[in-house]
Amino acid sequence: MIRKAKITELQEIKNLTGACATAMIKKDIFQWNEHYPSREKLQEDILKDELYILEKSGNIIGIIVITEIMDDEYIPIKWLSKTSNNIYIHRLATHPDFWGQGYGQQLMDFAENKASSEGFESVRLDTFSQNERNQQFYESRSYKRLGDIYFPKQSEHPFYCYELVF
Repeated sequence: MIRKAKITELQEIKNLTGACATAMIKKDIFQWNEHYPSREKLQEDILKDELYILEKSGNIIGIIVITEIMDDEYIPIKWLSKTSNNIYIHRLATHPDFWGQGYGQQLMDFAENKASSEGFESVRLDTFSQNERNQQFYESRSYKRLGDIYFPKQSEHPFYCYELVF
């Protein structure tokens, strides 16, 4: 079941993102670290009603942030959709114990269906340039790679921006 997160679930959500960061680092993917995603950022996502969780047997096994707000880092990108009627995906994660079982697909299906049914023109997101698995994941879903952005507190490597136009 996918639903909006509750503030009382903040610690469980932070534990999930911490497990993801640790597992990625073990695979030499330095995408998440002690600065990202912060507890404060996750709390803000919940309070804005933008963080959704995927539950299985009463446990949170995945998260996704769905927002209409474009981060300033995205301004230089030449997006395919020329309107502001888009949604942005951030902090997609599934617990490492469940990697490869299709739960990331379920969360993206949810986000894309929500965007389409609510009349948005596209879905935009970024993924770490050193995470080839994520790049293949989005490209297999027909997302188009458009340009690079940087998040200096996260990595010296770029993040690739992608867009799926409906």
